[in-house]
Amino acid sequence: MRRFVRLFLLCWVPVVLSVPAAAQTAVDLELILAVDVSGSIDREEAALQREGYVKALTDAAVIDAVTSGQLGRIALAYVEWAGLDYYRIIVDWQQISDTASARKFAEQILMAPLFTAQRTSISGAIEYSIPMFIGNGFEGARRVIDISGDGPNNYGSLVTVARDQAIAMGITINGLPIVNDRPNPWGFPTTPDLDLYYANCVIGGPGAFLVVAESFRHFAGAIRSKLVREIAGDQTEPAEPRLLPVAFNPGPPCDVGERQWHNFMETRTQF
Repeated sequence: MRRFVRLFLLCWVPVVLSVPAAAQTAVDLELILAVDVSGSIDREEAALQREGYVKALTDAAVIDAVTSGQLGRIALAYVEWAGLDYYRIIVDWQQISDTASARKFAEQILMAPLFTAQRTSISGAIEYSIPMFIGNGFEGARRVIDISGDGPNNYGSLVTVARDQAIAMGITINGLPIVNDRPNPWGFPTTPDLDLYYANCVIGGPGAFLVVAESFRHFAGAIRSKLVREIAGDQTEPAEPRLLPVAFNPGPPCDVGERQWHNFMETRTQF
């Protein structure tokens, strides 16, 4: 019996080893667009964000950046996130290689139902996005998570912990902070110097950078510029904050959102 088992294994192992792995399509970039739809963003602003991505993805400059790559194609996925474990794949991984494929992807974003949810978990969005690169059918020269949002992390693990986890796996995180001074409908405070928060606490990895959107109505132009640079893989410019140098303005601490939430809840319980 033992001889039979050994003989069976010797015959079976080569068969297993000869089974080819699932085919992976080579692309210049694997990119996840991770978009904030938390409670501080109302439905009008959420719609403006979506429209911004739709316009940017079908812009001639973005398509040119895609087709000018070494392989002339990228893999793209679109995720919306908030907090309280709210993370949704709106459009799953697809290959973008020309205007037609970009338009098809953009139309799926536009047609999906639009929801918002409470709290802001940048860390959760990163942690949700990391496994999406595994077994997605693509093999990119670069892997990037593109985080856009209008506030700091205030739910889940610390954003720096999630950021460092992604970097350790060879993933770059880029940022698109949306400067929004409109009062939060729930009375939650806004965060000054959100661009510095993103620069110091959110982005990281090879060639990481951020682009600031001065408002939701300027979002389309900001995301267009960001996508062109992101897809082209331009790493010649370091990520720089929009305001004063860090030596003069270090920006908010990386747990500013958690502190704001704690103070907000304490204030509410006093009434």
